[in-house]
Amino acid sequence: MHEVGEFYQLLTARLESAFGRRHPHWVRGEIAKVYEKGHIYIDLVDAGSAASDTKRPVLNAHCWGTPWAPMKKRLAADGITLKPGMIVCFHGYVDVYAPQGKIGFTITEIDVQGLLGDVARRRQELIARLQAEGLLDTNKRTAVSPVPLRVGLVASPGTEGYSDFTGQLLHSGYGFEIVLVKTAVQGEAAPLQIVNAIETLDEHGVDIICLVRGGGSKGDLACFDDERVARAIAGARTPVFTGIGHTGDESVADLVAHTRAITPTKLGEEIAAIVDDWYQRNVRAPAQRVLNATEEVLDEATEYLAERRRTMIFAVRDRLRAEQRHLASTRGQLLMHSRHLLNAAALKLASSRQLLSAYDPKRRLAQGWSIVTGADGVVVKSLDDVRLGDVVKVMVSDGSFGSTVNEKNGAT
Repeated sequence: MHEVGEFYQLLTARLESAFGRRHPHWVRGEIAKVYEKGHIYIDLVDAGSAASDTKRPVLNAHCWGTPWAPMKKRLAADGITLKPGMIVCFHGYVDVYAPQGKIGFTITEIDVQGLLGDVARRRQELIARLQAEGLLDTNKRTAVSPVPLRVGLVASPGTEGYSDFTGQLLHSGYGFEIVLVKTAVQGEAAPLQIVNAIETLDEHGVDIICLVRGGGSKGDLACFDDERVARAIAGARTPVFTGIGHTGDESVADLVAHTRAITPTKLGEEIAAIVDDWYQRNVRAPAQRVLNATEEVLDEATEYLAERRRTMIFAVRDRLRAEQRHLASTRGQLLMHSRHLLNAAALKLASSRQLLSAYDPKRRLAQGWSIVTGADGVVVKSLDDVRLGDVVKVMVSDGSFGSTVNEKNGAT
């Protein structure tokens, strides 16, 4: 008979001899529960067993912190996160924890290739479900605004992908308005945050929603294969564009989205190109047509004005020549007429001079006449113009002399 402790020692010895550290085994099962806090604890059940089965066997597996850290890093690099429902293959050994009467399994290695196959299978199953429900093309049928200037952005500010995308829009020369909803773009919290951001922007009334992230490992980009994110994109009333720098195939988010670009930079270029194409067709091209038509009208007007100018120059020149000839003719006529007038005037002047000379007072004085003027120089024409004793001046043909009135005799 054995005491309990002795029994556990015997059991441990038997188990270690067959399944201990020196005799590890591979165990395959479905993850039922996962708990991680430095170490990781996993409840493993038979693959395909129902959760309602109370008799299904459970293996309490665990991996201590020191070996788990590099193992977790390798899994993350391949885009793998251990979750309930995953089919896994663990390599390890049995251990017995006597105080609780538990048999455990210490994990030393994980079949990554098998997990990758399971992840790929789950991804294909998700894509098949989405396709069966018609969700792969739902957002693609959403009409894109011809000028998508209000851009909803789901991204992590400060990252390279964020800067690359926004840089293309801000330096495009067009007035883009970027409405940012900050989210994580990797890690376990990322899918729910991305879903909330898409729903928020869908209600905000933006023209398009852009989901961007720079390149990274498969683990960093695993959130874009999440079913919740895919359904949020498919259910959005607003066109969703993705610009995710991938190291491999398209993500499920890319497949469901309206438009997919290979990088955030390329996505920014494509959106700017949409606006530029609209601008060229609806603004630049009509403006160019107006400019060309205006230039044609101006050319015609310039040619018309030049022709009118030539016509006016010739007309003015001919008119000036005609006026010059008329002026020359008029000048000759005026010259002849003026000469005629001058000759006539000279004859008339000579006649007037001859007539006037007949009335010249000097001729009368030479004939013996004299002119008498009073002291005031007024010619004396009557006896009444003088009084006795007045001194008068008498002009004769060769001079004048003074005289005093001594006597006045009237006409008889």
